[in-house]
Amino acid sequence: MKLRHPLAIRVVALLAACLIRLWMSTMRLRLTSADGRSHPVDPKSSRYIYAFWHETLLAPLVRRRLPVRMLISQHADGELIAQVCRFLGIGVVRGSTARGGSQALMELIRGGEDSLHPAFTPDGPLGPRREVKTGIIMVAAKTALPIVPVGIGYTRAWRAQSWDRFAVPLPFTTIAAVIGEPIAIPFELDRGSMLHYKGHVQSILLRLTADAEDWAERLRSEGGRAQPPRIEMASSMRKSA
Repeated sequence: MKLRHPLAIRVVALLAACLIRLWMSTMRLRLTSADGRSHPVDPKSSRYIYAFWHETLLAPLVRRRLPVRMLISQHADGELIAQVCRFLGIGVVRGSTARGGSQALMELIRGGEDSLHPAFTPDGPLGPRREVKTGIIMVAAKTALPIVPVGIGYTRAWRAQSWDRFAVPLPFTTIAAVIGEPIAIPFELDRGSMLHYKGHVQSILLRLTADAEDWAERLRSEGGRAQPPRIEMASSMRKSA
């Protein structure tokens, strides 16, 4: 049964946020990057657009100190997610490429003067799974904010039978995150350039996700001895960006 009443949505969202805080407190987060550093970008010194697949939407909640603004769909189900994010102290912009896209884009641009980082699930809200849409490229071009792609894997997770196979990490799961180098998008983009950067960001995200999932599998079987993946894509990212 889908929730539609505003009060019911708010109550359920508050309860869900409390459970998420307790649940996520059991998680462990492991970070690495394309150049081997555990903290490849400093969110306090510069602003970025963080990009990760829709199926891993819960993972950033572990990093609650990261000041992000999430782009959440204007579909009815998105209201519950938006309310949960607000209760968790996460900024929200409502919109998608299908509904409210122009308004969401303008709000993200207006937010360029504050300290929040836009966060995108570039294959959401309806898929196809792990396929980047052009919205994130447009926002990056208009705001001059580099895109930071993040691949995420879980040592243990339940998967929904949804279009994105939405992942719900189980308690005491280790989350493996592999962060790519910032990708700068030029302000002036024709259709060919738009498709080029769309494909480029998608290929990087797919590579980082594969590395993160492999790392998570090794963490599950080997424990803390599992070393982060060795990623040799920094030069290619700089060349294509």
